[in-house]
Amino acid sequence: MREGDVMLTDGRTVHWYADGPDDASLTLFWHHGTPNIGQPPGPLVRPATERGIRWIALDRPGYGGSTRAPGRAVADVVGDVVAVADARGVGRFAVAGHSGGGPHALACAALLPERVRACVAVGGLAPYGAEGLDWFGGMSDGSRGELEAAALGPAALAAQAEAEFDASSFTPADHEALRGPWKWFSGIVEAGLAHGPDGMVDDDLAYVADWGFSPAVIDVPVLLAHGGRDRMVPYTHGEWLARTVPAAGWRLFPDDGHISVLLHAETFLDWLVEAA
Repeated sequence: MREGDVMLTDGRTVHWYADGPDDASLTLFWHHGTPNIGQPPGPLVRPATERGIRWIALDRPGYGGSTRAPGRAVADVVGDVVAVADARGVGRFAVAGHSGGGPHALACAALLPERVRACVAVGGLAPYGAEGLDWFGGMSDGSRGELEAAALGPAALAAQAEAEFDASSFTPADHEALRGPWKWFSGIVEAGLAHGPDGMVDDDLAYVADWGFSPAVIDVPVLLAHGGRDRMVPYTHGEWLARTVPAAGWRLFPDDGHISVLLHAETFLDWLVEAA
C-alpha cells in the first residue's frame, strides 16, 4: 500500500492511500465508515486485484492524516476526491462505501456523473428527515443515542461521544465476522480515534444536516446492499434509498447485520466490474 498527501487551495491536507496495480482496468475509490481511517478494506484487496481493480481512498477531514474541516457537509467530500484523483492521474473511477461511507459514495455518484462509472453503498444511512422513513426506528440504543445527540448539536454530541460503545449494535453474526475475516476493522477504528473524536463528531453532524445533494438526482449505476438485522443502520434506510435513487439495484441479506453483510462483498466487486 502506498500513501501520500495532497495540499488543497484552502490550506488543508488530504491523506490518501492506494493499493493494487497502477495498470488495473478499474480504479475504485473507497469511502470509510465512522469512526475509521481511509485504508482500503484489507479483506478485499486481493479479491479486487484478481478482478482488475485497484483501490484509492482518503481519510475524511479530522481522521488520520487529513486536516479537520468543521461544519463540513457530506457533499464536501467530492472536492477532496477530485483533488486526490487529479493528483494520482485518475480520470474516471467507481466509488464504494460502507456504513458512514455510503452517503459519501452517493455524493460522488450524484455530483460527479462525468467521472463516476458506478457506485456501491453498503449499510449506509438515508438523508435525515427523509420523507416516509422512521429515521431512528430499529436502531440500537447506542446508535440512536449518538445520532439523536448529533441532531441536538455539537455540545450534546461531544458529551455523547464519551459514552462507551453499545455492543448490542452488532449482531452475533457481526461479532463473529469481527473475530474472523473482518477483524481488520479493529485497527482502523482505533486509528480513526487516535487523535480524538473530531472526525466522528463532524461525520455525525453532517449526517443529520443537509447533505448538499439529493439521492434522487443520481443517474449512474448504483447498487445498494444491507443486512436485514442491521441495528447500527436499519435496513429501512437502504430500502428508502432503493426507492429514491433512479434504477438502483437493491440487495437485502436478511440474516446479516452491519458487519457480516460484508461477507458478501466479493459479489459487490463483481457487480462493479460489470456495471463499470
